[in-house]
Amino acid sequence: MFERLQQFLASLSGGDRPAFAADDPRVAVMALCIQVMEADGKILDVEKKALRVRLKDFYGLDETELEALVAAGTDAESEAIDFFRFTSELKRQLSEEQRVDLIGLLWEIVYADGERSEMEDHAIWRIADLLGVSGRERIMKRQEVAERVGAATGSEEPDEG
Repeated sequence: MFERLQQFLASLSGGDRPAFAADDPRVAVMALCIQVMEADGKILDVEKKALRVRLKDFYGLDETELEALVAAGTDAESEAIDFFRFTSELKRQLSEEQRVDLIGLLWEIVYADGERSEMEDHAIWRIADLLGVSGRERIMKRQEVAERVGAATGSEEPDEG
């Protein structure tokens, strides 16, 4: 019944957005990005914009496809209880290089607002760990992104397990 209601509402608004399958890795990437954005307790417009620009370019999406991906990622993220649902699928589907690049994307979202919080650090540490990305690679990506955006990296690294 709920699905029929959603379909009806979609038909009222045009409803011609492309659908993304639940197992599409792009949905998992979007959901992880949203989780990282939420980690510090605030989602800023600058973070949303950075995410949209980055994913639109990265996946070559038009505006309609991007909206559909954002919607699918938001739905998936709201149903998730942890990172594992997304990271387990991505670990199977992405190469090691792609997983490291994903960590770089997550750092770009973190630094979009010019700040890095302990909660964001922890979220990315956990995601990287579940993806099989080493601490060294995670830190190198953080430093690379921070340098590119002109943010201070800080000499401290949170003590994570």
